[in-house]
Amino acid sequence: MSILLIFNNKDPKPWKNQLENKIQNTDIEIYPNVQDKSKVDFIICWKPTDRVFDEFPIQKVVQSVGASIDHITKTQKINKNIIISRIVDEQLCIDMWEFLLAVVLSEMKNLNLYYKNKIEKTWKQQEYQSINNTTISILGLGKIGSYVAQKFAQMGFEVKGWSNSKKEITNVKSYIREDGFYKCLENTDFLINILPLTKETTRIINKNSLIKIRKGGFFINVGRGEHLNEADLIELLSEKHLSGALLDVFREEPLTNDALWEHPNLYITPHIASLTNVKSAINQITENHQRFIANKELLNIVSLKKGY
Repeated sequence: MSILLIFNNKDPKPWKNQLENKIQNTDIEIYPNVQDKSKVDFIICWKPTDRVFDEFPIQKVVQSVGASIDHITKTQKINKNIIISRIVDEQLCIDMWEFLLAVVLSEMKNLNLYYKNKIEKTWKQQEYQSINNTTISILGLGKIGSYVAQKFAQMGFEVKGWSNSKKEITNVKSYIREDGFYKCLENTDFLINILPLTKETTRIINKNSLIKIRKGGFFINVGRGEHLNEADLIELLSEKHLSGALLDVFREEPLTNDALWEHPNLYITPHIASLTNVKSAINQITENHQRFIANKELLNIVSLKKGY
């Protein structure tokens, strides 16, 4: 039996080197260099190409090297007997929180505007927002979203959150279902999307939802590109209903959409809000492989029905 790494837009070599230090007496290969496809039973992947798993007849475990699995489920035909697992890492929560805090504070204090003013040699003071009169709404209160919501609330922001089920987070108002979705958006200064990608959440960020947040509000997408109707976002930015937006995730990566690149109030980061730490992830993957060999339940198994 063997382990196979299938990676796109990520270098698999550091992962292979770390795995070889942890797992002995098992072949570890990098796609497409596979000696015997009939031996591959444990696949480790990031953004695999369409239907590539069809090449491996006895696959039993698919391990995502990130917190999401939509890059697997939307490109592969998954047998119901295959186990899918993801990475759950406290550092991913911390990194996401630090990134979002930086974005929110920068926008509250007009740092992007002052950067533009510097280029134009314009000296003009602007009013700014304070924490105690700023409302943040977070879509998605899973492990990362709950951590982020809790941290913003601890700082004194008014925080609301929307998720599939009711959450009990100190000083965070929890909303559920469709009617709760729109209530969560009302009077929002910063809307942050951290939802998992499912049928129900595809294009959930559109004109109907963005128009509900406070005029002059700011949108941040660190969920998935497929959550967003990009044309609707550009329309509301151009109409100045939104003061700006930051996108870290896109339908196609690397980004090729010129309309997104060129809009002056739309900020782009290359999917770096929270990057998987190789060493930490390898420990989880190694333990999952040991559990697989011992016929024990794996860590962080994902429900294919829910998509997370």
